[in-house]
Amino acid sequence: MWNYLNLSPMVHRSLDNQDVVTIDVPAVEVPELTPEEQSDRLHLERKVERAFFEAGKALAELRDRRLYRSTHRTFEEYCRDRFGYNRSRSYQLIDAAIVVDNLTECPQFVDILPTAEGQIRPLTKLEPQQQQEVWQQAVQKAGGKVPTGKIVKDIVQRIMERTQVPNTYQLGEVCQILAKDNPELRGKSGCWAIVTQVNDFTCTVRTWDGDLTVGLKYLKSYEYLPEDCQQMQEICARINRVYSSGLEESVQSFLESLGKLKRAYLTGLEEKVLRVLETEMKD
Repeated sequence: MWNYLNLSPMVHRSLDNQDVVTIDVPAVEVPELTPEEQSDRLHLERKVERAFFEAGKALAELRDRRLYRSTHRTFEEYCRDRFGYNRSRSYQLIDAAIVVDNLTECPQFVDILPTAEGQIRPLTKLEPQQQQEVWQQAVQKAGGKVPTGKIVKDIVQRIMERTQVPNTYQLGEVCQILAKDNPELRGKSGCWAIVTQVNDFTCTVRTWDGDLTVGLKYLKSYEYLPEDCQQMQEICARINRVYSSGLEESVQSFLESLGKLKRAYLTGLEEKVLRVLETEMKD
């Protein structure tokens, strides 16, 4: 395709009587892309669009092979120092890469795969088959184009509302907290908790250092006998009193260790130390 502009100079008078010379230059010929160049462009554009996928795959390998171990104690510390990612962001990218891998198994999605991590974040809560079904519905709703994160989230929400199992937890039941990818439960993974309120899709629970509301998927019952549950309630009440009394910070590590017991009783030494702390609290 050729485009030409006038090459001859033109002189005209401006409003302030200054001579202004303008020279038009010809447009440069812009040849059409060859089929090979078109293919290369599409390939490179997809790499840019799906950079989050490559990042997630790389992070997963760094984590699984512990390639951070020469400089950092944990994967979380490594991601923060090297990439500026907090724990939540690192695992969002890893989870997103897993979803994309799953979607690529469906030939019909080859040209409409996600271009941003946020578009598929809601899918990480679903099973692989459901991920594919939801993505297909979202693509259809988006008119055959890559759907927005909001479209995907709306479809996932409807599915979860239809399939939500009833809350079967009971007051006084002892559960374990499964923090998983929930940043709000950071530091609580593995802690026992006593159910104090049963809601539709959550439970309010009491831990060694206070109360919090937790989604059902972040709880796992210890299935203790009623007498064990009663004993844990008493232990919890004692630990809470000591924790709230304002004793030295060094005491907190001991109380936190009691907060992660995987049994419904204290050992002789644990009982003795707790009694000493209770005595100190009264003085």
